[in-house]
Amino acid sequence: QVQLVESGGGLVQPGGSLRLSCAASGSSFTIITSSWYRQAPGKQRELVARVTWRGSTNYADSVKGRVTISRDNAKNTVHLQMNSLKPEDTAVYYCNAQISNYLGDPEEVWGQGTLVTVSL
Repeated sequence: QVQLVESGGGLVQPGGSLRLSCAASGSSFTIITSSWYRQAPGKQRELVARVTWRGSTNYADSVKGRVTISRDNAKNTVHLQMNSLKPEDTAVYYCNAQISNYLGDPEEVWGQGTLVTVSL
């Protein structure tokens, strides 16, 4: 079974930066696409950024120019560098992976989430 573990959340002042990381562990899997989602209180979960195994990326309009997603295929790790953070970036951030599991079947995996709070 594949597991995703996020780290790097915390409290940061407006204008500050944070780097979130997500490490995947398990046996005999291949990550096809890695994504970060977020869910603010009272709001639906939304896509923040996505990177494919080829390295193609896409970002939510609300974070373009401030956020960079990167992926280390050798370490099965994905990072989200967030700069110029705003109070509206406050949310629980979730790592998501679309994988090919040990049977060769597609599977979707979620992390447990890490809280990012942007406040004075």
